[in-house]
Amino acid sequence: MAIRVCLDQVLRERGMTAKELCAKVGITEANLSILRSGKAKGVRFATINRICYFLQCDVGDILKFDGNLEEPDDET
Repeated sequence: MAIRVCLDQVLRERGMTAKELCAKVGITEANLSILRSGKAKGVRFATINRICYFLQCDVGDILKFDGNLEEPDDET
């Protein structure tokens, strides 16, 4: 995956659990788990906005680009 999700690291640095973040952001633990695992195919800007607000971080703190181009799957 060309985009890495570094949410676990930021949560640790802020001393916040994923469950606490879910309650504040208003998303399910299952959806946050999909995002944290890097398996999410997309995420709403409003969700990223709320995550960054409650973690007091920048988008670049939780999403990192690895420098590679990811080709779309031809299975769809």
